[in-house]
Order: sequence, then structure tokens, then C-alpha cells
Amino acid sequence: MRCLITGGAGFVGTALANHLVEAGHHVRVLDDLSAGDPARLHPGAVFTRGDVRDRPKLWTLLQQVDCVFHLAARVSVQESVLYPREYNDANVGGTVSLVEAIRDVGVKRVVFASSATVYGPQRVQPVTEDVRPRPLVPYAVSKLAAEYYIFALGELNGIETVALRIFNAYGPGQRLPPVHAPVVPLFLKSILSGTSLVIQGSGAQTRDFVYIDDVVAALVSAAAAPHVNGTIINVGSGVETSISQLINDISEVTDCRPHIIVNSQLSGGIDRLVADLRLAREKLAYHPGVSLRAGLGRMLEEDPRFRLR
Repeated sequence: MRCLITGGAGFVGTALANHLVEAGHHVRVLDDLSAGDPARLHPGAVFTRGDVRDRPKLWTLLQQVDCVFHLAARVSVQESVLYPREYNDANVGGTVSLVEAIRDVGVKRVVFASSATVYGPQRVQPVTEDVRPRPLVPYAVSKLAAEYYIFALGELNGIETVALRIFNAYGPGQRLPPVHAPVVPLFLKSILSGTSLVIQGSGAQTRDFVYIDDVVAALVSAAAAPHVNGTIINVGSGVETSISQLINDISEVTDCRPHIIVNSQLSGGIDRLVADLRLAREKLAYHPGVSLRAGLGRMLEEDPRFRLR
């Protein structure tokens, strides 16, 4: 397979690119490096620095490509609240630009990395793909709008499209920015360094934490699976874990006891979110294989930032 991965130097993109190269596929990566690091890419991946809105560059990179994995996006929920216009421009405008270029060149399939944030608060858990989305932040709105554009333009132009709504992905190499860091690497770093751990809300809010290898497996399967055109598919672990339980699991794996500060004045986000995986099993033969504790253990073993001393 010849493929292009937009946002391919980011956390998920790097893991996907490296897996595909090692499996013998021809991989092209496009990334603007606003949050990516090409040093982590397999030397067999062909890297190009650029913006997904650069149509001439896309026309060149899409030549003879069988499948596009569209991962390029701005991804901070909190940042999107401050800069909704920029998130709309990058995530929605970038998606439209890409699909136009795909139409022009004649690529057959697009796999879009969407987000479980589009669901928002849902009364019934686990959430299925057919519930009405309730996006509460601009990031989630941009992902939902991008889904609609991909499906509409795909239908109009004969492009096979599939959107994977990815839940809380984590694993080695996940970026740890100074502000608004993802919860798993943030908590790991805090606990290992002896820094006080701040819980927003009660800590009873739940999420679905899915290990990066399982996310990659779903993406790869979506590139070749039959009968998925125009389909939205959840990608998670299917296991509901509270923030308090996550802290307990990290404490057990690291054998460290954190000092916890509960700030009930701050919002912890929606109360519950966990994936229903029935459609993923049916369409992608998807069976997540890495438990949360096993995944945390792999982060300690494989990521030098968290290696126990």
C-alpha cells in the first residue's frame, strides 16, 4: 500500500507511520511541525514539512497514493475555546482542502481520525455511533464538521471514506506540553517527580483510555476493510475508568503514592464517556489487547521520560 499520513509526525501519526513502514508499506508523511517531531519517525518514512491547506504540495504528495490517513489537526480542547476561528480554519478548512486535492488526484480511500469529544454528555453509556452528538467546545465542533465534509465530498466524488472516533489515546512518545497536557502522561510525570497532583472536579468522572497500539491497529484495518464507506466507528478500550481509578493504577504501577489536591471549583468535563465497540468488532475485527495497567507499564519501560530510576 502507498499511503499519505497528514499530521504524521504527531503522537498517533508517528506510531502509525512506523508500524506501516515496518510492515513493508510505502509511507509519506506531511506535518507542519506545530506539534510533531520528525526525529521519531522511521527512516523509511518519506517526510515533508508543510501545511495540509497547501494544495500544490498535496497534489504532489498524493500521486499514486492508495489511502490517506487524515490526522492533521489542532487538538487542544482548552485552546480551542480561546481560538475557535483558528481551530475552524485548521481542522475544517484543512480537511476540505485535503479532500479537494484527493478528488483532483483520484485517491480511492480516506481514513479520518475523528474524536470522541464530538459526543459530549450522553445519558446512555457506552455510547454508540448513532447517538446525536452534543459537542460542547470548538475543537469537538470542528471534528464533527470535518466528518460531515469528508462524507459529503466523498459521496459526491466517489471517494471511500471512514471516520474513526478515537477516545483517550495514550502511550509512549505522547507529547507533554507545558500547558493542557494529556492526562495520562501528565499524571505519570507528576507522580514520578513527587509533584502534587491536581484533580479537577470530583475525580469520579470517567473516560475510555485506549493504548496507542490498539488505535494503530484500528487505523490500519480501516484502510482495507470492506463495507465501511461512509461509516463512523468508535475506537476505544471499551473500559470505563474514573480519574481517581487512573491515579490508583498509576500509583500501583509506579509504586509511588501521590499527594492529591482536589479542586472541585474547576470543571472536570463531562461526567461519563466510554465506547461501545460492537461496530468496530464487526467492521474492523477490532479487539483492543492492551489493558490500562499493561499500557502504563509499557510507558514506564519504553519512554525514557518515565523510566523508573
